[in-house]
Amino acid sequence: MNILDKIVLNKRKEVARAKLATTYTGLEESDFFHRECYSLKDFLLDPQKTGIIAEFKRKSPSKGIINDKVKPEVVTKGYAAAGASAISVLTDRNFFMGRKLDLVKVRQANTIPVLRKDFMIDEYQIIEAKSLGADIILLIAAILTAEEINKMATLAKSLGLSVLLEVHNLAELQKGIHSDLDAIGVNNRNLADFTVSVQTSFELAKHIPDEFLKVSESAISNPDIIKELKKAGFNGFLIGENFMKQPDPGSAMMEFVGHL
Repeated sequence: MNILDKIVLNKRKEVARAKLATTYTGLEESDFFHRECYSLKDFLLDPQKTGIIAEFKRKSPSKGIINDKVKPEVVTKGYAAAGASAISVLTDRNFFMGRKLDLVKVRQANTIPVLRKDFMIDEYQIIEAKSLGADIILLIAAILTAEEINKMATLAKSLGLSVLLEVHNLAELQKGIHSDLDAIGVNNRNLADFTVSVQTSFELAKHIPDEFLKVSESAISNPDIIKELKKAGFNGFLIGENFMKQPDPGSAMMEFVGHL
């Protein structure tokens, strides 16, 4: 059993507990549930923004603790000030030290789109994401069937959420392409063994239909890489660890953007 299998197994138990704690009706009573979501497309294509989806992440299974000394609302306000097009927030607790409350705090502190970064395996989590203030949800092709991607994307769009489908290879891309997606994210990290290579994005770029926004995720540590990815047709760039490993992630992003 690889790390991704362990995460999904744990996630099924976690979602079952969440359903017992809060009903669908309870989620829909959240103040955030009725707000109009910010559009991922509008912000990624805004020429005044950087195209960067800046991530708040305390820990990862491959790196251990990255930065557990900073507050999500402080870090993400710094990201927004540096020109982030959107913010990604890890909400998985067991493997990433994330918290659902982090997402709430980030939503309250910012006026740009917020992505709930988690391992979505159940439609309940889509409703929950909306209730926490998310604008975007992530669907990971590696852990979902084509039917599940279809159903979850359709539900998300009906709630006004943007949908980012994450793929790592051509088979996952072909399985997941669906009209209710807004963007295809190429994860340069193999979730089975956590090896990384930005070459994955360059190889898959030509296979992504033009109707979808293209996002490159992980292994982006140099502004020059973004310049090359733009030439390959990418609109968005998800960066987390490169900023979070610094004492002040917001300032780290500001310096990074200065070289774009």
